[in-house]
Amino acid sequence: MRPVIVMTQTSEFLKEDVCILHKPFISVEPLTFNLNLLNVHYDWLIFSSKKAVELFQPFLAKVNYNKIAVIGEKTAAYCTSIGLKVSFCPNDYSQEGFLNTFKTQKNSKILLPSSAAARPILENGLIEQNYSVQKINLYKPVPHTKHIKHVKMLIEQGEIDAISFASSSAVRYFFEDNQKVSFDNYFVIGQQTLDTLNHFQKEGIVADKQTLDALVNKILESWEENAI
Repeated sequence: MRPVIVMTQTSEFLKEDVCILHKPFISVEPLTFNLNLLNVHYDWLIFSSKKAVELFQPFLAKVNYNKIAVIGEKTAAYCTSIGLKVSFCPNDYSQEGFLNTFKTQKNSKILLPSSAAARPILENGLIEQNYSVQKINLYKPVPHTKHIKHVKMLIEQGEIDAISFASSSAVRYFFEDNQKVSFDNYFVIGQQTLDTLNHFQKEGIVADKQTLDALVNKILESWEENAI
């Protein structure tokens, strides 16, 4: 029998040896921003998520930039799919990994379109490295309450073996919902997501790499060893 895994991000990731239920816990609300910020020449355009690329795509023709850098293989793949050349993507798919390996000329101008709720580590770290950074708040996350309630109902019915989280926002929306559930098999991408899970007095297992493949492999390891 295959384990039933809830994936709480938006990806349509599939794997033959598991049963995956795609139930995104996060919806996004696009935000308006000052379009005059596009009337500047930027050395780098940095995307930290596929969603940021999708929402910024209508503005790409209006902004003058030299190169694109991204975080994450999914973000890089999406850029390539729409004809954008990615000049830099770190092997460590995190803001910290990006900062550790990204190098360019001092005082380079960087445009950072991202979520209003994004961790400030990337923006602050780039500023500390003497780059000129302009952040644009493209969207804000909001809870997908219908999916959250449905997953909690499936838990009560004993139909779910594991829940995976790829962001702290998804964790918060799940546990801040008024309907409490008794469940313990959580798997996460990234230390920050684990820290948020721990904040709600829940334990979790972290994927070896910050990819969905690594996340599912970690769930399968636990399934085989402990019969989740």
